[in-house]
Amino acid sequence: MRGKRLTKTELSENEKYPVFHGGLEPLGYYGESNRKANTVMIINVGASAGTVGFSNIDFWSSDGCFCIEQSDLLNSRFLYYLLVCQEKLLRSRVRRAGIPTLDNSVVENLKIPIPPIEEQNRIVSILDKFDALVNDISAGLPAEIAARRKQYEYYRNKLLTFDKYE
Repeated sequence: MRGKRLTKTELSENEKYPVFHGGLEPLGYYGESNRKANTVMIINVGASAGTVGFSNIDFWSSDGCFCIEQSDLLNSRFLYYLLVCQEKLLRSRVRRAGIPTLDNSVVENLKIPIPPIEEQNRIVSILDKFDALVNDISAGLPAEIAARRKQYEYYRNKLLTFDKYE
């Protein structure tokens, strides 16, 4: 589901909710939200089209990103990690004529394997721990960080291969 575009005059640095449009950095802030915390988004326009993001706070989504509705059957963080693995595919489907655009049909036709919620939660727990290690630059030397990134990518890809659920 795509959101509603706001004009620059409607944005302010003094408001509460970040506004996302065409990237993972907020354009500004707005006094209302139209998306709940823990929502997965896929940027659909601009240089970042095809990029997957996750917001752990309520926010305003413009028409420059798709937001995936939350469900009791799907851990949002699990969906985020799964779609990050699909970013290369998503980016390859972006139309480059004029403003780069990812069509609705690409997102709507994605096949999402849904293992039992317990399995999703287990995978998220593991990947969140790796994510915290990888993103904590102060945790160690650059070589250690590079090794952890490689290890994280290996386990993320291994945990998110679902041949047995197809």
